[in-house]
Amino acid sequence: MKLAMIGLGRMGGNMARRLMKAGHEIVAYDLNAEAVANLVGEGATGAASLGDVAAKLNSPAIYWIMLPAGEITDKAMRQIADVAKPGDIVIDGGNSFWKHDLERAKWLAEKQLHFVDVGVSGGVWGLERGYCMMIGGPKEQVDHLDPVFKALAPGMGTVARTKRPQSDGEWKAEQGYVHCGPAGSGHFTKMVHNGIEYGMMQAYAEGFDVLKQRAKEGLATQYDLNLSDIAEVWRRGSVISSWLLDLISIALAEDQQLSKFSGRVADSGEGRWTIDAAMEEAVPVDVLAASLFARYRSRVEESYADQLLSAMRFGFGGHVEMPQ
Repeated sequence: MKLAMIGLGRMGGNMARRLMKAGHEIVAYDLNAEAVANLVGEGATGAASLGDVAAKLNSPAIYWIMLPAGEITDKAMRQIADVAKPGDIVIDGGNSFWKHDLERAKWLAEKQLHFVDVGVSGGVWGLERGYCMMIGGPKEQVDHLDPVFKALAPGMGTVARTKRPQSDGEWKAEQGYVHCGPAGSGHFTKMVHNGIEYGMMQAYAEGFDVLKQRAKEGLATQYDLNLSDIAEVWRRGSVISSWLLDLISIALAEDQQLSKFSGRVADSGEGRWTIDAAMEEAVPVDVLAASLFARYRSRVEESYADQLLSAMRFGFGGHVEMPQ
């Protein structure tokens, strides 16, 4: 298939590369001309403007937006709507707020354009590992996009198959992508995914901080534990093994003191939105709320746990810390 990738940053650029490796044609656009030129050198077709993008796409045109959530994405979407033709598909693959999806789907429909929201997890490792995708939007258009999702997804890999009934149709979550429902459902699901991520990261960070502090002077019993070795052994056969633990092991193997991280942990919004949704639904989310508040606290008083949180965020997404 032929589609446009609009936004060629840490995620968008590698997603375009993975699609090209699978034989799809990419029209690449970004305000950063160097990012466009790099992809053109790898086989993409470059575009100088969104109007140029539209001229280089087939019908129905597919516009995949990979930009920061909020005003930047909204502006790009409105500019695309001005050059798109009825029947074209606009995809938002960023971490947009799901309620904004409802508004966007409505006004795009008024222009006879289709909206699909895709929550994407995979970070800077996605080019190699593939991307987990949670998709919202009309079934006909989502089905049309199946070859694109299949190329981006990790597939079965080495993950064991769960003994369960297969879902209807061709959507198989075990391949790494799923149609969650109508507009907004993809980003809603990804929002909760990121809220859970906050809680998991906080648990790892606090646990390793307890291990590290056992070497503190004044304790009746002290242990100078090798945190790198502990992270490595927990990766092998432990019930708490995970990709996050893999990233911890990588970071600690490089520097157990995590000296390049201050511990001022940023949050990109999804944790807050998850708590808001829980409040709206009257669902208790003690762990998720505590992990969000811990990030707020880190900006006032950092700890080793906060440094490890920053190391994990950098490891999976290339996220930088908050400035002083």
